[in-house]
Amino acid sequence: MWFGSAEVFAVILINLLPHREIARKKRKELFNVGLGLSALAGGLLAGLVFLWFQAQISAQQGKNQILQAEIRQFDIQIKNIAGLESEIAALRARQQAVEDLQADRNLPVHLLGELVKQLPEGVYINSMRQDGQNVQLQGVAQSNERVSELLRNLSGNSPWFARPELIEIVAGSVTLAPRDMRRVANFNIRVKLVRASDAEKAKPTASASTAK
Repeated sequence: MWFGSAEVFAVILINLLPHREIARKKRKELFNVGLGLSALAGGLLAGLVFLWFQAQISAQQGKNQILQAEIRQFDIQIKNIAGLESEIAALRARQQAVEDLQADRNLPVHLLGELVKQLPEGVYINSMRQDGQNVQLQGVAQSNERVSELLRNLSGNSPWFARPELIEIVAGSVTLAPRDMRRVANFNIRVKLVRASDAEKAKPTASASTAK
């Protein structure tokens, strides 16, 4: 009886081995399936992320193209505006030149009138030459002080003259009678004649300075 039980026990032990191997294979298969599913899910997720990034990049590229097209349009508009501004500036310059030419026609009249007003007593003009707005005066004065007074008058008393400059002053003599010889100062002065438009603006300032 004892021997019969041992044989049954031995048969049972032998029969358990295939079941363990089968369970191990199933677990391995399940693990491999899990790995495959994980890899597939990862690939799908990576593909979705890649497609999302591609869509974002495409959308941004489309926006960039729209912005570049608008920038090109703005550049064209800016060039057109710059061209219009240059044309307006050229027209204003031409208009100002015409106005200056019309106003400068009377400059010789103002020159002679103002020069008579600003000449101190004892100062005489021998020659006068005008080159545009530059006027050169040559004359004789009773003394150096008279020449200095003329320079002061041309500098501050008249809106028609600006920046007087003494080029030369030379001592000389003048014979008034056979026995009457007097010493004089021969001078050469350069002064700028102010345009009519600028002179009109400077008149109030000159009047205020004279009043003081």
